[in-house]
Amino acid sequence: MIIKTILITGGAGFIGSHVVKLFVNKYPEYHIVNLDALTYAGNLENLSEIESLVNYTFVKGDITDETFISNLFDKFKFDDVIHLAAESHVDRSISDPLAFAKTNILGTMVLLQNFKRIWSDKWQGKRFYHISTDEVYGSLGETGLFTETTSYDPNSPYSASKASSDHFVRAYGETYGMPYVISNCSNNYGPNQFPEKLIPLFINNIINKKNLPVYGDGNYTRDWLYVLDHAKAIDLIFQKGKNSETYNVGGINEWKNIDLVKLLCDQMDEKLGRNKLESQGLITFVKDRPGHDLRYAIDASKINKELGWEPSVTFNEGLSKTIDWYLNNEKWLNQVTSGAYKEYYNKQYKK
Repeated sequence: MIIKTILITGGAGFIGSHVVKLFVNKYPEYHIVNLDALTYAGNLENLSEIESLVNYTFVKGDITDETFISNLFDKFKFDDVIHLAAESHVDRSISDPLAFAKTNILGTMVLLQNFKRIWSDKWQGKRFYHISTDEVYGSLGETGLFTETTSYDPNSPYSASKASSDHFVRAYGETYGMPYVISNCSNNYGPNQFPEKLIPLFINNIINKKNLPVYGDGNYTRDWLYVLDHAKAIDLIFQKGKNSETYNVGGINEWKNIDLVKLLCDQMDEKLGRNKLESQGLITFVKDRPGHDLRYAIDASKINKELGWEPSVTFNEGLSKTIDWYLNNEKWLNQVTSGAYKEYYNKQYKK
């Protein structure tokens, strides 16, 4: 028996697909509607194992299409929204900032407006959950951590667009009484990530013995979070988080880019049976990107104390699992990088 219908946006993407699979399998009493525009980073093959389950529905659509979204909310009367859909690659935001403003700001507002329209003042048992990023906080020096009360100071078009969407979610909560929760997460890694981000890009390049382009001097520092741990955190926050609160989700796992790349090279060489340090010879330092933040680091003590969440794997373990997944799924990787995977969409969802 279905007791509620939940809209998950961006559910064919990297993080979203893991969240969708977790919710569909864990909560058979929930009807999960996965809305995704199937842009370059969305891949329905990520969800093939659940596509026939009765409590799962996929809908192809754009969150910025006001008429389409309005009709979708009228049809399903969503009890909750878990909003992950976003343009998320900093480099792409530098070359096309308007696309990020449209999807991340306008798209979020279209969802908020329709959730408000459907439920108005009947908010009991409803929730809008917005998943954001630690990049909204800006850049840290060599010390300190981002907390939930850190002032926003975004430095890229991507982080500025996400900061704006965070503000609109809070504004709808304050102005209209909409129950909401926000989480800001650190860099995710793991299976199914589109190979434009550092770890899957470099895995693919190492496999093919291509150069590993490292920005600047490689000393930029990031906090890395295994995607399955993030999905579990999202589940906890959705179920037990307090309304009108923000939760920072981090891996408690800081790495300088150059040290991470060397570790990745060493693990890849071992798994591929190559000579030690062979892949490190592929490292190439390239011109830095504009507005590159020096360091991100999350204080995840709030979610740990209030909800009992903590990362389940060490970075060495998570990285090893990630490499194994890509090595065992070279067909997926080749299809994604070649664009051949789009044939799957056309076959599965003909208009």
